Formats: sequence, C-alpha cells, structure tokens
Amino acid sequence: MKNLENWFEAADADHIQKERRKAKEIRKSQWWKNRRASNKCYYCEQSFPAKELTMDHLIPLARGGFTTKSNLVPSCKSCNIQKNYLLPLEWAEYMQQLRNKGIG
Repeated sequence: MKNLENWFEAADADHIQKERRKAKEIRKSQWWKNRRASNKCYYCEQSFPAKELTMDHLIPLARGGFTTKSNLVPSCKSCNIQKNYLLPLEWAEYMQQLRNKGIG
C-alpha cells in the first residue's frame, strides 16, 4: 500500500498522543472486553480468540479521529495493518478492488 500520509494532512502529534492515551485506558475497560468478546474481526468477519483482536479506530487518529466508543471496533491484526490510515469507505473500495482481482 502506498504511503497514504501524502494524500491527506495528518492530525497533529498532540492530538494523536492524547487519543492514544485514551485508547490505552479503554482497552482495560469492561466495555472493550465485551466488545471484542464477539471474537470477530469487524472487517473480515473471521473468528479469532478475543485476545488476538486489536482495537481499530474507524476514522484513524492520523486523519483526525477520536477515541470514542462509536469509533472503536475489534479488528484482526492483518486487517488493522492493511487498513492503516484508510477511512471506512476507502477500506471498502480497497477490499472490492482485491476481490475484483481475485485476491480477497
């Protein structure tokens, strides 16, 4: 995947740092434990042990997203890494391109 930071103006470092601190606290919460207890990746819908699911921001912090419950989803590591800085619509388009090429 290309370097997406060239496609948008990244949020400032203070914003990202502040939101990452919030995410660290939410990871410890019962809400997050319940959220990942579905054992499913939000993106690929495959099953994984809850402890293997990562926290992903639908709207990435680098794109100005916030650490709020409505912006957090459980994601497998593979999807989280591939999604990178993509917005949900961009991710859907990316996955469709892979499917059209017979990759996904």
